[in-house]
Amino acid sequence: MTTLKSKLQEDLNAAIKERDELRSSTLRLTLTAITKEEVAGTEKRELSDDEVQKVIAKEAKKRREAAEAFAQGGRAESAERERAEGEVLAAYLPKQMSDEELDRIVAAAVEEARAAGAEGPRAMGAVMKIVNPKVAGQAEGGRVAAVVKKLLAG
Repeated sequence: MTTLKSKLQEDLNAAIKERDELRSSTLRLTLTAITKEEVAGTEKRELSDDEVQKVIAKEAKKRREAAEAFAQGGRAESAERERAEGEVLAAYLPKQMSDEELDRIVAAAVEEARAAGAEGPRAMGAVMKIVNPKVAGQAEGGRVAAVVKKLLAG
């Protein structure tokens, strides 16, 4: 078992012993998603820590989107629950990059893409290819894309 997955399992056991319903249900759902990912495809495999982190990030994103949907639908209690679950998962993810740091990395990538001949809105793909490996796991794709669009337009 990978170290991150075993940490999730240990934390789940601790949450169950402490009767922390929110943490235990969130970790249970996340471990289920990890197991589902492990058995997807033609043969069962063990996920690496990076792959486990991607599953956790995907689960956290689901919580954020659900919280927004519940808030728009006037279900504040459900939205709050989803936000709380998202915070539990955030503890297992790398710290998110600051806006200034992201702007700096994207600006450098835009210059690099322009030097390679990519101009205007068509350069989006080229810039994203440069930026994504640098910010992997530290900034959401939508957030990165918004900054790239802003800097390409400006």
